[in-house]
Amino acid sequence: MRQPIPIGLSSASVWPQPVGAAFALAAELGYDGIELMVWADPVSQDVRAVDRLAERYGIPVLAVHAPCLLITQRVWSPDPETRLRKAVAAAKDLRASTVVVHPPFRWQRRYADNFPRLVDQLEHDSEVRVAVENMFPLRPLGRRRAVRVSGFRPSPDPTDVGYANYTLDVSHCAAAHMDVLELAKRMGGGLAHVHLADGTGAPVDEHLVPGRGKQPCARLCEDLAAGDFAGSVVLEINTRKARDRSERAQQLREALAFARLHLHRT
Repeated sequence: MRQPIPIGLSSASVWPQPVGAAFALAAELGYDGIELMVWADPVSQDVRAVDRLAERYGIPVLAVHAPCLLITQRVWSPDPETRLRKAVAAAKDLRASTVVVHPPFRWQRRYADNFPRLVDQLEHDSEVRVAVENMFPLRPLGRRRAVRVSGFRPSPDPTDVGYANYTLDVSHCAAAHMDVLELAKRMGGGLAHVHLADGTGAPVDEHLVPGRGKQPCARLCEDLAAGDFAGSVVLEINTRKARDRSERAQQLREALAFARLHLHRT
């Protein structure tokens, strides 16, 4: 039997709870690991504190998500290159194989010009996979519909540039009206990491429990299981409306059951 695909939980899936709550739920529900989202939570920025959580709960860190959201532009440093370098260093210290990073924003001109070379250099020097994630058009405030003007340079689709490693985000595909199965094919052997969540096609990043939207989540997982995919699949679910811990746990339990069913290898 081939090696099973590790199924992780993004620490973003418990927001607004802190990263410690993600480790506790991952251990309780039977996830294989954690993707650490580095953001305003001080513990998420403290590599030693995260390492202690991993040891306490027996849950490894599979990946580190660099702080590149609009709300994390000053976490660790106001310089995006410094933030990415620190994320790679954190991944090495935490024994994580992958760093997830977004393409540069349009206004980050110097960073964008150097970004492909920086990613190549960091991967060469660290042996950590720097997996560039597909994004979606940014919706200006006050607009109900997505505007097809990219907030990213050169586009929300990292295959337009070409990198050694990619992160495929299903919810982002839904928001961008991109065919997730076609994008997976374009990423090819460079597909190193997957953010599994559903979406309806609304011009917002929904991150629904798989099976609750309109994306071919089951087909994608089955294709990964049947092929040579050697990365991790991480559930990145929006549970912020959960009324309590029990409801949040139930959503994450449902997401894990979906992933286990469709990622099963024989």
